[in-house]
Amino acid sequence: MKYISIFVTVPNVNVANKITEFLVEKKLVACVNIIPKIKSVYWWENKVCKSNEHLLVAKTIKSNFNKIVKEVKKIHPYEVPEIVCVDIKANKDYLMWIKEYAK
Repeated sequence: MKYISIFVTVPNVNVANKITEFLVEKKLVACVNIIPKIKSVYWWENKVCKSNEHLLVAKTIKSNFNKIVKEVKKIHPYEVPEIVCVDIKANKDYLMWIKEYAK
């Protein structure tokens, strides 16, 4: 089984909480960390933009990724939300915990 962390930037704490609660309650993820007050600098519509955002870091199994993308896009207010996953390696007990709660 493969395990991933998914990174999602959001514009405010309300969206952060809404996405987090949905993903955890539906057992699509075992855990989400909400990292407040990050500064994002990016290109949008041919200009450099700066935004204050929050970063969600969700831990789950890789087979849930496509469903998570679909569900986050339904909730997320951005036209093109950041939904990025990276493979993770961790201690066996932690991975077993993810497997137990991310179905």
